[in-house]
Amino acid sequence: MEFKTAYKIPASLCIRCRGAKMLCGLSYCPISVKNLLQPKIARFNGTEISGSTPPSIFVGRYGYPKVNIYPSAPNIHGDTSGYEDPSKWMHVDMEEFLSMRLSLLRGGMEVNVKNISDPGKTLQDIQVMTLSEKPVEVEMEFTKNMNSAKIVLDEHVAPMGPSAPVKKLTIGNGKIEGFVERIYSEDDLLAVEGMNTMYRRGVDVTRISKILSVGALGVRKQRKAVPTRWAITAADKNVSDQLTDEIKEKPQLGEYLAYVRKTPGNLFTAILSPRNWMFEWGEAWYPGSTWNQWSDTPFVEIDYEMYGGRKDYPGIGGCYYASKLAALEALKGMNRQGSATLWREIYPGFNLPVGVWYVRENVREMFRSKPERFSSYQEALKFIGSFLTVPVNMWRQKSGLDQILYYGGLDRFL
Repeated sequence: MEFKTAYKIPASLCIRCRGAKMLCGLSYCPISVKNLLQPKIARFNGTEISGSTPPSIFVGRYGYPKVNIYPSAPNIHGDTSGYEDPSKWMHVDMEEFLSMRLSLLRGGMEVNVKNISDPGKTLQDIQVMTLSEKPVEVEMEFTKNMNSAKIVLDEHVAPMGPSAPVKKLTIGNGKIEGFVERIYSEDDLLAVEGMNTMYRRGVDVTRISKILSVGALGVRKQRKAVPTRWAITAADKNVSDQLTDEIKEKPQLGEYLAYVRKTPGNLFTAILSPRNWMFEWGEAWYPGSTWNQWSDTPFVEIDYEMYGGRKDYPGIGGCYYASKLAALEALKGMNRQGSATLWREIYPGFNLPVGVWYVRENVREMFRSKPERFSSYQEALKFIGSFLTVPVNMWRQKSGLDQILYYGGLDRFL
């Protein structure tokens, strides 16, 4: 199995850096990833795999309604739950994260999303596997040698292991909670009700999105497979909608709370204001970051919603709902209602798209930290402005909520 990057890095840089200084400008060290990855795939013969799936599943979107569904597993047995747990990814280096993700070997099969309502044995086994709260034993035989597959890391490809068409799939017994099994077995329960029931019972949206993606939720005759990219946003959005209704019944915050979180290549900030519910998510991409490769200046993009919510899909993408969910969870934990203004800066060198989980988990972690408390929005804005590198006035010009929060007394717009 070949591992390479889309970049040709001079040996002189690698020798000077030795994986410690990131002189190549990447947010990870390809050599370190390769060294971590090789032991995980050393015993893989190319055509068969036997391991414990976390469980892991990916549903593609190209060719819809005929798509490829990929159960996957590393070539190891035991507790592999960390391979699919974003809360644990937060506490490992990028190299270790990539080595885990790239060692998940995927067996692909084509399905029509509409056939999920009456699945055959293999698809039903995949559904039951995905429902499991614990790793499940899996054996896969591929139609071709996967050792010829290339692993490519560049700024456009999310980290996933290689794939090959699956010839034979054997799935062991999973461990499914009773309430999850009842939701799966229910013929007339709407998908959104199933998602919110699981969330209230402590199932995280990461797992909920996987269950949705394999068509294990919804009215039985209407069930469909959902491409993973869409399922992640659907879970974040639908759970957020329910939480929004709940916090609107709560009393307002009594003061302004400001949060700041620094991570490699990123800065996350937030201001929670004592107002009716409103929400804003903004991103500033610097030249040399993932989505700003050719500009000479930072590009700021912001989407927002007022008290009544929004009907259209935010142009800024799925990170909007991932961050919104984290903000709502923080407010619910305080038993308060408020306005949430969240801005993120992405700096040069952070050029690997790792998924919306990165936003959701970092914003969750930010709201777990101790906030700075202020009596006015202006004071809170000045505080986060001392950390932001994009001028605050540039953020304010793009903001949809700033005028209301800065000058106040504009509740008529809510």
